[in-house]
Amino acid sequence: MKLSSRSLFALSLLFSFSVIVYIFVTTFTQETIEYILSFNLFFLAIAIGFRMLALILWGVRIQLLSRSLGYRVGLAYAVNMVLAGLLAGTITPGQAGGEPVRVHELYRAGVKIGDASAVVIMERVLDGIVLTLTGVVIMMMTQSVWGTFSMTLKILIIAAWIFFISFLLIPFLAIRYPCRMKSLILCLISRISNLFMRTRFSSPSICACADREIDNFFTSITRFAGPAWWGLVAGGLVTCLFWITEFMVASVILMGLGLDSYILLSFFFQIIIAIVMMIPLTPGSSGVTEISTSSLYAIIVPSGMLGIFVLLWRFVTFYLNIIFGLLAGIVIFRRELKGRGKEESDEEKQI
Repeated sequence: MKLSSRSLFALSLLFSFSVIVYIFVTTFTQETIEYILSFNLFFLAIAIGFRMLALILWGVRIQLLSRSLGYRVGLAYAVNMVLAGLLAGTITPGQAGGEPVRVHELYRAGVKIGDASAVVIMERVLDGIVLTLTGVVIMMMTQSVWGTFSMTLKILIIAAWIFFISFLLIPFLAIRYPCRMKSLILCLISRISNLFMRTRFSSPSICACADREIDNFFTSITRFAGPAWWGLVAGGLVTCLFWITEFMVASVILMGLGLDSYILLSFFFQIIIAIVMMIPLTPGSSGVTEISTSSLYAIIVPSGMLGIFVLLWRFVTFYLNIIFGLLAGIVIFRRELKGRGKEESDEEKQI
């Protein structure tokens, strides 16, 4: 049974809200109301500021990667595509819907589909490298924390790492075995095309277009390992800044609740959460994220304060995505509407 976008969106919100309510109910104490009333809203504003800065850095990374391939994408345009991708991510398992949106928006900005796909995949690769290296370093510094994790959480973390590392192998395999990878992808496209026989998707032009764009994709991947290397280096530096800014949101909220920032442990927890969120289990990884967050932060956050922390953190990192994404969608809709009106006007003039 296929679910509409509205249904997936509703499920995403339902999963997230239900788990947060459950956390509130199971951790509620007499001090919970006092914690709520004493929370400093100034820190919430700072947390939102960090989140917005992280999204701008994300747009800068897209700019740099695109420019290294010879394309110029405006910062405002890049940030808007990031925001639009966030909304798509709320209704797709593992938040995977953001990637196609960014590929489409890069294509609309004049970037070839193969090059746009390479840029988006390299984003994930840079994320993987930064999160993996940072995670290994912090794990060595916080070895005692692993003993406090439940067996279920350990299994989930290991599964997430395996899934994440497997995804990172794609660009390396593309560079090492381009012909084999191309044949495999074309084979998959051909089989998918056969499933849509007697439809416009089964047209031979689809396979021809795929063949051309796969060549562009592999060429772009190879260029990132060669002439466009500076894009990876610059993008890597921005990726580091992005994740530092993104991870500071939780520490600022902890400070607003009157706790220590626990920067090192908080970074470690959020690396695990970021990887778990990439497992395609629920729309927008909602529910799974809240459970893993409460399980990890229960180590440093008092029980009566845990529900408040999870709610505030998810408000900044998830619910704001919906607001920002809707605004970005309006911008894209108006652009498309304006472009369509211009095309119709040009056709009328030609007639």
